[in-house]
Amino acid sequence: MYYMAFQRAQGFLRTTLRGIAGLYENTLFVADLYELLEIRAKVAEPLRPKAVPHPMRQGIRLENIRFKYPEGTRPVLNNVSLRIRPGEHIALVGENGSGKTTLIKLLCRLYDPDDGAVILDGIDLREFSTADFRRQISVVFQDFVQYQLTARQNIGIGSMEQASDHDKISRAARLSGADEVICGLPQGYETLLGKWFEEGEELSLGQWQKIALARAFLRDAQILILDEPTSALDAGAEFDLFARYRELAQDRTAVLISHRLSTVRTADTIYVLENGRIVEHGYHDELMRMGGTYALLFEKQARQYR
Repeated sequence: MYYMAFQRAQGFLRTTLRGIAGLYENTLFVADLYELLEIRAKVAEPLRPKAVPHPMRQGIRLENIRFKYPEGTRPVLNNVSLRIRPGEHIALVGENGSGKTTLIKLLCRLYDPDDGAVILDGIDLREFSTADFRRQISVVFQDFVQYQLTARQNIGIGSMEQASDHDKISRAARLSGADEVICGLPQGYETLLGKWFEEGEELSLGQWQKIALARAFLRDAQILILDEPTSALDAGAEFDLFARYRELAQDRTAVLISHRLSTVRTADTIYVLENGRIVEHGYHDELMRMGGTYALLFEKQARQYR
């Protein structure tokens, strides 16, 4: 009797300890959930938002922008000013840490500048509804998201209004080069991507990047922003993409960030950033004649192919 009681007590104790361990593990996830729910937006919404101009008439101006991240101690951008005309294609180049991606984040209004303003057709971005303004922007960042969804859904997220339009999704995939990848999958556009779930198909980083580009091309936005769009693509895929770049950006205002200076030669205006400041700007031939930072960087890269 004592032996059986001991065994039962041991079983109850084991079950209790297992329950406590499970409760502790679940509490960790619940704590993360509550922490997420308590996050408050740092970008303030206007009380009476103005309508976003469509189409743009004057373009975008960045005036004396100064910005540092909330946790940072030094400014990432310092007294930056530039203008993007409607339909103009510009490129931002510079070494790592020069402030290129930060400038794009301000343009997308993920942050507000500490000083200065980003102005669209004479109106400060802070006077627009954030959601309405972002509908006018199609962007691919370096750290794009790999959604564990079907190929069709991965692209459709780029524009929920067109997520059920197979023709437009297919066209966006063809423009980015993702169509060839998707057609090689077991169930085509209905194939689940990623390995979180059963029967999911994992892609290479370059193939994921094509999916992300298709997501951006699907959205019918006035402004197209590509941040290192070919960093994971092979030379052939990169060449094909930029051979179609003018078609992709036709009738749009386009901003391109790239470390590969051969890809920015066709931009209308190239801005060179260094330590959070614009040190040079102009078109390719003009900057080469100046013999400054851009010419030095270009020659360094060109030397590797000679």
